[in-house]
Amino acid sequence: MFDWIHAHNVLLAWLFTASVLVFIGSLIAVPWLIVRVPADFFLHRQHYVDRWRPRHPFLRIALLAIKNFLGVVLLLAGLVMLIVPGQGILTILVSLMFLDFPGKLALEQQLIRLRPVIRTINWMRSKANRPPLEMLGPTSDS
Repeated sequence: MFDWIHAHNVLLAWLFTASVLVFIGSLIAVPWLIVRVPADFFLHRQHYVDRWRPRHPFLRIALLAIKNFLGVVLLLAGLVMLIVPGQGILTILVSLMFLDFPGKLALEQQLIRLRPVIRTINWMRSKANRPPLEMLGPTSDS
């Protein structure tokens, strides 16, 4: 075991550094993103109006690709943070807001209704003087 650790010092150093950077990044980025979500974001069937579609088709596709790429990166970081220190569940929730896939709205609403999740999100929003998120239906005690 010690021989393996000694032989892979560089890899372990990179993994440790990446873990620390992801942790620090999540402490900064996730609250910043959460307080910028409109309070009525989870009330609508459509999350945004596609203003770019009629005017700039190439720009729309490029922005959609960038948004989905960022969502995948955040999703992977959130999954890693379920194992290492970090805000895994909140990072996964933020990543879902960036991704486009069938059933997205139902999954987001299921996650946001978990009492610890909504309580944490609304606490962050209150610290930033933002109104709490508005939701349809009761929250879960899970």
